[in-house]
Amino acid sequence: MGGVVGRVDRTDMKTVGILALQGDFEAHARAVTRAGGNAIEVRTKEDLDKSDGLILPGGESTTMLKILHEESLFDALKSFPRPIFGTCAGAILLAKEVTNPQQESLGLMDIGVERNAYGRQLDSRVTQIDLDGKELEAVFIRAPIIRRVGSPAKTLASYNGDPVLVEEGRFLVATFHPEMTADDRIHRHFLAKV
Repeated sequence: MGGVVGRVDRTDMKTVGILALQGDFEAHARAVTRAGGNAIEVRTKEDLDKSDGLILPGGESTTMLKILHEESLFDALKSFPRPIFGTCAGAILLAKEVTNPQQESLGLMDIGVERNAYGRQLDSRVTQIDLDGKELEAVFIRAPIIRRVGSPAKTLASYNGDPVLVEEGRFLVATFHPEMTADDRIHRHFLAKV
């Protein structure tokens, strides 16, 4: 990630919105706070307008899509001009291509994602991955696999040869759950983008 990001200057605290329709948005809020940011829950366009950056948490991507349309948030997210970080289902929502099965997405990142590619809930795992030459605990829960990374995107970390942390401009995705560990390096990296 171009070196581990240092502490965030608390005098310049950024507000990170966390989509709070489904999934473990509360764990992301705690991680953002630990990393030096201000976290707010996003359920409306007005909440989104207050956000300097946005996290799309894990959960169930088809359920999230349904709620986004019901709450008229899909187009607002698609045109959100600030940094966005998607984890697990959030990575699926940001991808240009989604398979297993195909589904609608925001199409904001040039990646192709296969849903539930690591298998069922029983196949979920906690493992170590390399991030900037240091180990990082990675929690995979019914995780997608990034099958294609377009040329503008950059792989920051891999697991078993598959990209698991990818960045493209103002976008960042992880197929695992960094909010479920005490290591806040990835959230600090996102805050630096914000």
